[in-house]
Amino acid sequence: MRKGFLPIVVGLCVLTGCAHHYVMKLNNGGEIVTASKPQLKEGGYTFKDAKGEEHFVSAGRVREVAPVSVAEKEKKPAPFKAEPPKKRKWYLLWLA
Repeated sequence: MRKGFLPIVVGLCVLTGCAHHYVMKLNNGGEIVTASKPQLKEGGYTFKDAKGEEHFVSAGRVREVAPVSVAEKEKKPAPFKAEPPKKRKWYLLWLA
């Protein structure tokens, strides 16, 4: 039992190190999550998605390529909300 346990644990640790996902941040604010590391070839990035299909994105559209664990979500500013006008007190109407 103990002789087979160590190779199984080492094998699982090695295999989990290979499962890296990457995030490609685009210039228009979009993000693409890839199952393999994007490779720069012929003026664009080629990568495989979760289904194993190969895709191509022009290098001019890509702003950043980073592992999912390193990539941070950008904080977008909240949309402007106008405050409703304050109600005036009835006893202050003679000042206006």
